Amino acid sequence: MASLNCALEISGLRKSYGGRSVISGIGFSVPAGACFGILGPNGAGKTTTLRCCLGLTPPDEGKILLGGHSIPDGACAARARVGVVPQFDNLDPDFTVNENLLVYSRYFGLKKAEMRQRIPGLLDFAGLTDKENARVEALSGGMKRRLTLARALVNDPDILFLDEPTTGLDPQARHLIWDRLKQLVAQGKTLILTTHFMEEAERLCERLIVLDHGQIVAEGNPHELIASQIEPNVIEIFGENAVAWAKARRALCQRLEIAGETAYFYCKDTAPVREALDKERALHSLHRAANLEDVFIKLTGRELRD
Repeated sequence: MASLNCALEISGLRKSYGGRSVISGIGFSVPAGACFGILGPNGAGKTTTLRCCLGLTPPDEGKILLGGHSIPDGACAARARVGVVPQFDNLDPDFTVNENLLVYSRYFGLKKAEMRQRIPGLLDFAGLTDKENARVEALSGGMKRRLTLARALVNDPDILFLDEPTTGLDPQARHLIWDRLKQLVAQGKTLILTTHFMEEAERLCERLIVLDHGQIVAEGNPHELIASQIEPNVIEIFGENAVAWAKARRALCQRLEIAGETAYFYCKDTAPVREALDKERALHSLHRAANLEDVFIKLTGRELRD
């Protein structure tokens, strides 16, 4: 049995497809009642890891305990206490909001009378109280995402898997989802979150791992990772001949990165860079504190991943 204080435990997890290693012996644990992040570029192994955790993909090697159940053998029992928000909404367009929740509850053997009592609370949580009888096709993207979250809660799960829950949402909808996820953690639920939004991970996650090429390249609290992995200050420089100017002054900072026509000076002390910039009228700059995105890019690179 897993520790009562541990929602998910993984050790020695490996998975290959066609001779190509997708997950290379990773291991981590998720404390109960916490929000835990799994970050990584496309192809890093995030989705495969989630599928293995849920018993949807059998691992080649390794041990998985989800809610105290060994996976994949105990996957059915484990999933009875788990909710899943998939990356893409798969709501039934032929049903109303209310009907989507009722039909989904049948997978967990919940009685219709019980669900009819629970639905008003779920709709209120999702901000969809006045949309009970609306068809899915009439909902906005943000409403559909909130309905998908409500649907994942029909069985009152202890553990919730969220695969990029705010992708495609506008800032207002994203902040509303963040508020709802914080409420779930406050209720004692465990969230396991994958996201490409570093601000999202920094705001929500108490702990996270960064995956790259199937391996864990960093693990810890977001703010601790920022403090330990990256210089505290970043000066972004752009404008006429910014890249050439920056390369000639590489010695002014601890680390210089170039992305397109923008130069990034990573500094402990920004004074030398700012003094040099004072003499350059054609250049523009932005001075900011380092964040989780800087850590992510340092660890995984700036090149595009398909």
